[in-house]
Amino acid sequence: MTKDEELAQLRAEKAVWCETFRRQDEEVHQLQQEKQILREGLKQAIQALEAQQERITTLEGLLEAQQERITTLERQQAKDSHNSHLPPSSDRFVRPAKSLRKKSGKKAGGQTGHRGHHLRQVQTPDEVLIHPVLCCEQCHHDLRAQAADMPERRQVLDLPPKRLWVTEHRVEEKQCPRCFHLTRAPFPAAVSAPAQYGTGIQALATYLVQGQAVPYARASQLLQELLGVQLQASSIASFVKSCHQQLTEVESHLKAAVVQAKVIHQDETRMRVGKSGWWIHVCSTDRLTHYAAHPSRGRKALNAIGIAPQFRGTSVHDGWKSYQGYAFTQAWCNVHHLRELTCVEEDLKQPWAGKMQELLLDMKAEVERAKALGQHALDVLVLAGLLRRYEEILAEGYLANPPPRAPSKSEQSQRKPGRPKQSPARNLLDRLSGGKWAVLRFLLDFAVPFDNNQAERDLRMIKVQQKVSGCFRTEEGVAMFCRIRSYLSTLRKQGIALFSALEHTLSGHPVLPAFS
Repeated sequence: MTKDEELAQLRAEKAVWCETFRRQDEEVHQLQQEKQILREGLKQAIQALEAQQERITTLEGLLEAQQERITTLERQQAKDSHNSHLPPSSDRFVRPAKSLRKKSGKKAGGQTGHRGHHLRQVQTPDEVLIHPVLCCEQCHHDLRAQAADMPERRQVLDLPPKRLWVTEHRVEEKQCPRCFHLTRAPFPAAVSAPAQYGTGIQALATYLVQGQAVPYARASQLLQELLGVQLQASSIASFVKSCHQQLTEVESHLKAAVVQAKVIHQDETRMRVGKSGWWIHVCSTDRLTHYAAHPSRGRKALNAIGIAPQFRGTSVHDGWKSYQGYAFTQAWCNVHHLRELTCVEEDLKQPWAGKMQELLLDMKAEVERAKALGQHALDVLVLAGLLRRYEEILAEGYLANPPPRAPSKSEQSQRKPGRPKQSPARNLLDRLSGGKWAVLRFLLDFAVPFDNNQAERDLRMIKVQQKVSGCFRTEEGVAMFCRIRSYLSTLRKQGIALFSALEHTLSGHPVLPAFS
């Protein structure tokens, strides 16, 4: 092979190699482009996965919050009067409320030795009707001239015919024969108009609207149909206002007597006044009742009423924080605790709650047994055993309800301010543990009752008034209602006739209850 041929061959091989390298370069370039595309796709996929993961985390948090909300609402729906503070009137009739009372084993009706009450004959009847014997029922002989015996009598008690008793006042006028001056006798101070309603009608109208929660219009209608009295609602309002004014000094004495009591009951309930929400506060004993209305539920209202800041005895209440911080001794209502324990036992299936219920009722029974024996305190060993059981049940409850977990570092910056939210069961445990001596005050002081039923009974008529009338239209109206209801409730507790007392009050001489 010549040099030229060899050179041509080399050039041909070079061209082949160059073409091969060029193709390889193109393939490498194409692979690099595909690699870049794959990197971009992988990057986008990673970003999509991260976004999806973030969305999943957000949805999981939302789902957890929704689940917690559903659980809370289900618990609220499951609460009624037997396992919470809700009144029986709010029960939704889904299931009959389970009473906290235990069967006594006694038969229904009056018990042996109970002194019954029945209709009795009176010694001096207002009217006597003689039913004569005219003839013999066998031979029909005329017996009208025959002397008769009275072997039996029967009495019918009924209302007299409805009519008004009108008393006319006439004054004399005389002329002096010496100086010829005309002297006219004065009318009594209470007789100030040519025609007016007496204290009897005023007392009846006031008693209907303030004592029995009858609306003004219906009270007017009742008096019209019963007595034929054309009495307007505005007239009834004037009677109520007059009664309210006459009881100013009585209310001051009543508040002072409540302050001096050894044990009082306190509670409050919501009441609408016009378009605003107000609160009716009650401070009461078994012989005294004081109501007061205020726009606030808390310490502002208690300070304005003036009883709580001065009271130094023991106050039984439902544990509302506004009552705490005053100088009086705290005693919490245990019926509230029994209901909450019922909720924990039934809804959360925690046995310790049932044990605590049983213990509180055992404590109550021990106190009643000691009182029946004339003791003024529990035996030391009995008291120690009850307190030991109390602590053991609390410890069992805390084991079943550990504290909420601390938030992780990632959640620390996102958590809400304040302490972590606890379960209702643990909140109840903290209450029973932290307020132990307020819960068990009845165990140490026999003058303190087991519950706050006295205050709740005193507020019952307030709720009746709310259901009948809906609200009070004015602040003056609710203030008058509270003062007059305080007076009537106190009189009823002491067995004083309300109607007669109202008559004396409207005549300017209120009947004073026993304040000591």
